[in-house]
Amino acid sequence: MPLDPVAYQPYADPDDFIREVTDLIWVNRSIGHIRENYEPDSIVHGAYGTSVGVEEVVAGTLMRIAATPDRVGQAEDVVWEARGDDAFLSSHLVFSADPANGFVHRTIANCLYRRGRMVEEWVVRDSLAIALQLGQDPDAVAREKGYLGFSGSMTEAPPTDVLAVGDSGPRPDDHRPEVTRVLEMVEQVWNGRDLKAVEDYFVRDLTLHTVGYRTVIRPENYRRELLRMLRAFPAGQFEVRDVATHHADRYAGLRVAVTWVYKGLYNGVADFGPLTGTPVEILGVSQFLVQDGRIVREVRVYDEISVRTQIAVRRGDTPYDSTNIY
Repeated sequence: MPLDPVAYQPYADPDDFIREVTDLIWVNRSIGHIRENYEPDSIVHGAYGTSVGVEEVVAGTLMRIAATPDRVGQAEDVVWEARGDDAFLSSHLVFSADPANGFVHRTIANCLYRRGRMVEEWVVRDSLAIALQLGQDPDAVAREKGYLGFSGSMTEAPPTDVLAVGDSGPRPDDHRPEVTRVLEMVEQVWNGRDLKAVEDYFVRDLTLHTVGYRTVIRPENYRRELLRMLRAFPAGQFEVRDVATHHADRYAGLRVAVTWVYKGLYNGVADFGPLTGTPVEILGVSQFLVQDGRIVREVRVYDEISVRTQIAVRRGDTPYDSTNIY
């Protein structure tokens, strides 16, 4: 079913819509346009919890722009997929650079737009990269933040058949073999801990861009990076919440965007201070580039600072409870 232009007007297509609206708000400083772009009761799920209402987005955006006015972000990828004939889900990978302060980082914003208005968003930022490049102590940064937790759809059980219906609603059955292959990798390698199987799903010359603005190559380093991520919460599991896929020559072919939540207990390696045994929920998005049936590249974004904040809050050593988590 073709997508009705009402979903992305006045732009050429959803890709153009996402890139131009983001530039209008974040680069051209038309912060007030958020009120035209988001529904008044829009829902945003982020690393620190769920917020409801457009005014929190306006205020949060203003504070972020004011804090780093020299930062400029541009699209590295836009994976979009129809949700019916008048809506789409976009997974927007943004690369940001701040030459004045000397840092670069990535964000992924997954937005559900219906008839040109944002109704629900899942956004993750690599805040660790900024802290490390600015010479800040990540734990000190974490203690300045508050963790409110998820509400709404994020408190429900994960979809039983994400190929058919994700958190953003029913999806088209596009590129089923490639999407199935990526989901099988998540289950076998990530959840099943069969790290040798990385070689079955990825090409030898794979690339992983991950948090802390780190890049690793080849299967063995992919395995080590996964171990580094999981070792503090060794018995946890990934829940797949949504999938979007799109083929575009502009972005090197077929990409599969997977929204996930990792749930575990801080009872493994003490990477974030004394162990607490308390739960953590890590919201993340991975974008996979698939060529000839094999994964060539993954861009994995989640907020490790928020992980530290969750642990600090539940340990009782964070003095500040944020009122704006956008």
